[in-house]
Amino acid sequence: MLSTKLSKYSIILASNSPRRQELIKSLDIPFSIKIKEVEEIYPKELNHTEITDFLANLKASPFKKDLKENELLITSDTIVWIHSKALGKPKNYEEAFQMLKELSNTTHEVITSICITSKSFQKTINDTTIVSFKKLLDEEIDYYINTYKPFDKAGAYGIQEWIGKIGITKIEGSYFNVMGFPVHKLYKELSNL
Repeated sequence: MLSTKLSKYSIILASNSPRRQELIKSLDIPFSIKIKEVEEIYPKELNHTEITDFLANLKASPFKKDLKENELLITSDTIVWIHSKALGKPKNYEEAFQMLKELSNTTHEVITSICITSKSFQKTINDTTIVSFKKLLDEEIDYYINTYKPFDKAGAYGIQEWIGKIGITKIEGSYFNVMGFPVHKLYKELSNL
């Protein structure tokens, strides 16, 4: 299987996200976690997948000069795209509340990019999932933020958490992409190495 195919590589996941770690683990491939902090700032003229592509590549940049011949680095970024703008991670309760109010009773896109980097190549792929929310009550938003503290999540929500279970009415595309990793696309890319 994939682990046999990738046996010549030492795979590094550069992500603190428990969801991404869980999802890559589900592919049954060995990997290690290494983190190098970068300031996640992108040029304002970028839109849609350009933003996540840029940030996934940016997260790979501090590793490039130190990568060994057999190492394969995986970096990733997710945004919520609504009303022609990107929602990243909320900084506080107020921002989270505002984001969820904006997502309430409407449809948005969740975009994730994955950047695969080795000493000799770099490839970036992305995926988009369309998600619809019911009209969320203020008390539901308040309960969710206070109970689940979604400050590490793009758009201030986790599809796998309470708000996803009670609030999401429709999803078109990969569920796991909304969690932060389009594992089907990552599997395909790694299989083609």
